[in-house]
Amino acid sequence: MTTNKAIYPGTFDPLTIGHLDIVTRAAQIFDEVILAIADNPSKLPLFDLNKRVELAIKVTVNLANVTVLGFIGLIANFAQQQEANIIIRGLRSVSDFESEMQMMNINRNFMPGIESVFMMPTQTLSYISSTLVKEVALNGGSVDKLIPALIAKEIKARIKNI
Repeated sequence: MTTNKAIYPGTFDPLTIGHLDIVTRAAQIFDEVILAIADNPSKLPLFDLNKRVELAIKVTVNLANVTVLGFIGLIANFAQQQEANIIIRGLRSVSDFESEMQMMNINRNFMPGIESVFMMPTQTLSYISSTLVKEVALNGGSVDKLIPALIAKEIKARIKNI
């Protein structure tokens, strides 16, 4: 029997309840899910890679078949290193689909045979993005309903130090 090992990549800065919704549902579909947290040099993260990995481990601790790993570089290379055959991508809107379609084709060039699976968050969560969460938090708004409580606490502490 073939094992379906999926990677759900992103910067997850911060990990939102929309991300958590997708990884939780993916864990019910696939044999193993790697929440792959990227260190993207083109973005200025609120939290460094190690902190994002630490927080993600804490909020996914009850998902037995989910592993959290940080990575640098191309997702296709990381997927190959991890012997994954599926890349999960979250879609909130039609505009997400266009950019994800391009990414899917690029990944297929680097790793033939890799499949992309597009998952949509639960409808009530589809408006949530990490960018929105950071913007609300940095402007003094409450993000308690947008991210796990543990991460909300960390964001509040982090913003005090900015």
